[in-house]
Amino acid sequence: MIKEQIQQLSKNIFNDVVANRRHLHSHPELSFHEVETSAFVAGKLDELGLKYERMADNGLVALIKGDKPSDRVVALRADMDALPITEVNEVSYKSQNIGVMHACGHDAHTSSLLGTAKILTDLKSQFGGTIKLIFQPAEEKLPGGASIMIKEGVLENPKPQAVLGQHVMPLIEAGKVGFRAGKYMASTDEIYVTVRGKGGHGAQPQQNVDPVIIMAHMLTALQQIVSRFADPKSPSVLSFGKVIANGATNVIPNEVYLEGTFRTMDEKWRSEAHIKMKKMAEGLCESMGGSCEFNIMRGYPFLINEEKLTNATRGHAEDYLGKENVLDLDIWMAAEDFAYYSQVADSCFYRLGTRNESRGITSSVHTPTFDVEEDAFKISTGLMAYLAVKQLGN
Repeated sequence: MIKEQIQQLSKNIFNDVVANRRHLHSHPELSFHEVETSAFVAGKLDELGLKYERMADNGLVALIKGDKPSDRVVALRADMDALPITEVNEVSYKSQNIGVMHACGHDAHTSSLLGTAKILTDLKSQFGGTIKLIFQPAEEKLPGGASIMIKEGVLENPKPQAVLGQHVMPLIEAGKVGFRAGKYMASTDEIYVTVRGKGGHGAQPQQNVDPVIIMAHMLTALQQIVSRFADPKSPSVLSFGKVIANGATNVIPNEVYLEGTFRTMDEKWRSEAHIKMKKMAEGLCESMGGSCEFNIMRGYPFLINEEKLTNATRGHAEDYLGKENVLDLDIWMAAEDFAYYSQVADSCFYRLGTRNESRGITSSVHTPTFDVEEDAFKISTGLMAYLAVKQLGN
């Protein structure tokens, strides 16, 4: 009975969800600067008669209490920040903030959770327990809004027995969702290295200590941390995407600057790898007559979907959408600060399909052509509402 009610309500609010998403897409704000976005969400919560608390400056937390007796609590999370990308899509809802774009679907997450809140508010006489709505800032920037909200008590008073989150996935067709139990997404660390030598004329290398050559050896050697020290059954990735050697065809610079990322799914190995990378880099530089500063900024932990919760949630999704519309996900070496929730509470982070090849909506997240098939909102709101009430035991 409640499934059919949720499905009907999700149809009723579809146009509102699309309108909210387009408004948010047109007015993106960067991490830790989601002032207008937060105000917009607060206004929508006011319309629903929901009281809310502010956390992490721009974050919002609200409660929906079912009328039936139950002590169970389920938290639903959406992120609100955008990326420093200039949108090139020519659509009516194109970003009006030049250089800022919702290129990761957080506008879809926020508008969907607002729709879910509307459904659950209308149905609170039908279920028992408490739904905690988490509208989170700053997923895209360290230290991550999730870590701040957790420190400020977002998972307390009341403490949820489960935390659910959904994220757009342009690899999956709209109308479908994906799940993976266990380890799903990687930890992420940022690496910043300065290699120092002694610059000079390129025709007189014997008089110099060439940091470019040292850097080249270092990049090759560091890959052995993954290929020869990491357990091959546990994935690790070490990539350097920025190298600046500001010399010339005949000028050897004094220093070379690098930036990279290290990702894995094992916290013990992660810490060990940090020590090995730093020791190897410093030792190699010294052996070649130079020196280096090797700094690692520890980022998000790996994301783990608690198996019992995720398997149950997947079953509820199959019941709501049909088995043919629920897919298996592979591990994903990208990172998400939802991982912080998963490290301290039973959590399930699943994927919402947003692809539509016939309309050319196929671009990856974090690109200037990213967009979502809005038909996905026909299931995003109702599915999350259904998953929540089922986890509450209704």
